[in-house]
Amino acid sequence: MKTTMTMFATLVSVLAAAGCAQASSDEAWTQFQTDVSKACLESAKELIADGRTIVDPYGSEHYGLAVVTGKAVGATTEISTICVYDKQKKTAENGGEISAEELTVAP
Repeated sequence: MKTTMTMFATLVSVLAAAGCAQASSDEAWTQFQTDVSKACLESAKELIADGRTIVDPYGSEHYGLAVVTGKAVGATTEISTICVYDKQKKTAENGGEISAEELTVAP
């Protein structure tokens, strides 16, 4: 009987810990997406005015990935750029301009 109670208590502890880990994991991914969005908007500000991002929820093993879209700085043309965020260094860099005709991003 004592062994059964010990096993039950251990099982409850493991399940509770798994639930906490899942919640913190969800929070961590949400924070990651926010970090990628902010870094990509900042790195694209010389290309795109008032940009908006679409962030890949998890990225690759080493990089966060996003598309930044908005009006080209100094123009009325809508453009996008692909942003790569280094997960370790926490820095972002962008590719070149992609026209709205080549890549359509819904608002």
